[in-house]
Amino acid sequence: MSTLSVKRVTTTEAPWVRRVLIGTALVFMFLFLVLPLAAVFAEALRKGGQAYLDGLREPDAWAAIRLTLITAAITVPLNLVFGVAAAWCIAKYEFRGKAILTTMVDLPFSVSPVVAGLIYVLMFGAQGWFGPWLEAHDIKIVFAIPGIVLATIFVTFPFIARELIPLMQAQGNEEEQAAIVLGASGWQTFWYVTLPNIKWGLIYGVILCNARAMGEFGAVSVVSGHIRGQTNTMPLHVEILYNEYQSVSAFAVASLLALLALVTLVIKSVVEWRHEREMQAAAAMAPEAPRAS
Repeated sequence: MSTLSVKRVTTTEAPWVRRVLIGTALVFMFLFLVLPLAAVFAEALRKGGQAYLDGLREPDAWAAIRLTLITAAITVPLNLVFGVAAAWCIAKYEFRGKAILTTMVDLPFSVSPVVAGLIYVLMFGAQGWFGPWLEAHDIKIVFAIPGIVLATIFVTFPFIARELIPLMQAQGNEEEQAAIVLGASGWQTFWYVTLPNIKWGLIYGVILCNARAMGEFGAVSVVSGHIRGQTNTMPLHVEILYNEYQSVSAFAVASLLALLALVTLVIKSVVEWRHEREMQAAAAMAPEAPRAS
């Protein structure tokens, strides 16, 4: 069957079917994405712009914003290193225990974030395995910033690795082997061959990891201790304000989180657009395959 006939087969749906599918998707997006997002901003601005700004100017709000950014700034680079290393090992090498490593990468997807937080409390809490030793040396992990960072790393470390593993597997090892045969070192091979080939997947994974790090609630809620002005991230601060019936302040901070999510979405869309442009340019420059007679 020719390519033209295949295209005809895949586009024979009746126009009303396409309209119904597109309309259904748009209705769901409006009801479950656009409408709730608009409600957040509407509630945040319900008492005017001054009340909105006052909610963001509170010292506790600034502390929550600062802690959220610090947590993401620590978590993302560490997960970047781990994700690249794990993807490299799984995609490029065959070794005993490879299936176990792959399963461990996926573990945070199957474990509840609350359970992950409890694991760190069990390990580093006052009554935990290492609690007495940490207390004797005046080291605080649980109910402090290190515990928040550890919990966030646990729930976010699969994102970069899971973006890179299938990409590296699809690309194979031929280019790396050719570079090594030509005399390139391992670092040169990674920097000049592997990294350019995975850069878009890497950027996409970093964006997803950063978004999850800033919005994580369950695991951070368990290990933070909810100390206002010290261990509350933005999601935890929103919960506290809402429970105290400070709805305008709560939605003001929530709107800032929503804005960060929108910025992340825009960056993701730009990355995808540039990737498509690059793929189209590469396809246009590639020589045409010889046609079969």
